[in-house]
Amino acid sequence: MAKKKKIMEVGVLSRFAADGGNPFDAIAAHGVGVTQLCNWDMSKWTPENAKKIKRYSRDSGVRLAAVWAGYSGTNAWNLVDGPSTLGIVPPGTRQQRVADLKLGADFASWCGAPAIITHCGFIPEAPSDPLYQGTLDAIGEVAGYCRKLGLGFWFETGQETPVTLLRVIEDLGLPNLGINFDTANVILYGKANPLDALDVFGKYVTNLHAKDGLYPTNGRELGREVPVGEGKSNYKKLIPRLHEIGFTGEIVIEREIEGEQQTRDIIKTIKLLRKLIRKTLGDKKK
Repeated sequence: MAKKKKIMEVGVLSRFAADGGNPFDAIAAHGVGVTQLCNWDMSKWTPENAKKIKRYSRDSGVRLAAVWAGYSGTNAWNLVDGPSTLGIVPPGTRQQRVADLKLGADFASWCGAPAIITHCGFIPEAPSDPLYQGTLDAIGEVAGYCRKLGLGFWFETGQETPVTLLRVIEDLGLPNLGINFDTANVILYGKANPLDALDVFGKYVTNLHAKDGLYPTNGRELGREVPVGEGKSNYKKLIPRLHEIGFTGEIVIEREIEGEQQTRDIIKTIKLLRKLIRKTLGDKKK
């Protein structure tokens, strides 16, 4: 029997285990039952691995909320070289990355995930920009492919302004589009305040990355990621606002460090989010 989906269920991001074991065991050990599987290695998108993921999900009791699909080639996570290297905006790598994302969609379909998520890149602000239409066509090609497979295509936020992302969704007009709202990324890239961003594209938000950060302090580098509650995301206001606009999706914790501190931060964030969700849902019922 399928596990019943909870409203605003807290989860943790996962990756393929380096030792080839069950990557969801570590997720279950945190006491959560949902994850997004993130992968940047195209060689892992195989039917054999999809069968393993389905088995791992069943064995661990961890539901797969989406597949986070990376792509091949160079990626510069900064404000100077990022626009020319990230996503499917750069023309030189666009065709290969469209193929990469389609393979990621195949994998999501094979393992029973409902959608793929990705960064599309620094989508141009102006529709008249020469890169805009080509980027739009490429996104439409991948999203249309996902639709044929019965999958959603969800944009992870951050590298574009909220209104640009809204325009892309409107221009494409496809019913399977959604947003994986990374509440830190809009800050780290200097693009928006998370709470205000919901006023722009809130109705399209399907998942969240629970993450926090500080705004850039120079024009070349991203802002700094910090533990949830120590940055500008303001989850005390975000959780109630999400509930107000009807959000019922998963809130998946992403802490982009490694080691014991990552584990401590994840545990702390789980407790904080669950407390805020209980308070929000409880207050709503009164």
